[in-house]
Amino acid sequence: MAHGISYHAKDILFKSLSELYRNQALDVYGLHDLPKIKALLPNEFPSVRADEKRSDTLFLLEDDSILLLEYESNERFIDNHLKYLDYAYRILYTYYKQEKRLRHIRIVVIYTSDVTRKYEQLHAGHVFISSKAVLLCEYNGDAIFQTIEEKVRNNEPLTAEETMKLILVPLMHSRFDRQMMIEKTIELAKNIHDERTQLHVIAGILTATDKFIDEQYAQKIKEWMKMNKVMRLLVEEFEQEKEKEVHEKTLEIAKNLLDVLPIHEIAKRTGLTISEVANLAKETEQ
Repeated sequence: MAHGISYHAKDILFKSLSELYRNQALDVYGLHDLPKIKALLPNEFPSVRADEKRSDTLFLLEDDSILLLEYESNERFIDNHLKYLDYAYRILYTYYKQEKRLRHIRIVVIYTSDVTRKYEQLHAGHVFISSKAVLLCEYNGDAIFQTIEEKVRNNEPLTAEETMKLILVPLMHSRFDRQMMIEKTIELAKNIHDERTQLHVIAGILTATDKFIDEQYAQKIKEWMKMNKVMRLLVEEFEQEKEKEVHEKTLEIAKNLLDVLPIHEIAKRTGLTISEVANLAKETEQ
């Protein structure tokens, strides 16, 4: 997420969004024929073009296909589909290098209320790319906001579908401008009784509105999130996971050095204790 959300904070929000989307159907988008979401995937791949670094959101679905979910507010349909073709190439190439197989890719484009018509196919001779368009101009954002606002004010739990709709409200048709709807929706999310759902919704809004949100307001939300109890817990979990990951890599390096260096030298170079390296040596001998 750009506009004042640090890379470290993005990792934490990624963790939060992963919890939100896992096992969710995409019915809220009107996509009743897609499998449920299995996992949220990192959306940064080796860049082919310097001006297009990452897709908006990337999901692994239950059938092991990959869903590329994009948010657009313009009708530059050809330019955008050429961009998706670039993303698709990088995704296919990256996973093929890792797995030696081609993943099926699905492309869904969420168009904000600024766009009122669909463009779902690009033909260029033997090259063809298609997408599934979702027009948020067909959704009454004010009515959806009012319904959810009433539930939040009454401390009633939101359903998974209502949570997903609230995230998209700022991009739907409304009598208010987009920045105002972003602020109204985030302020409403702050009042959600369940703090984990509260953080999930705000993380989702920041992701969906990343291309449109005011930079100063995003910075303000970043500061608020630092004070959020669930956010602090996620930070602790994230840092513990990173420490564990680093420790496991260090152990692997130490194992590879057992046939080359004495135990005390391995301990000195890796930062492990002599006892830890000695135990590794015993495990390797077994």
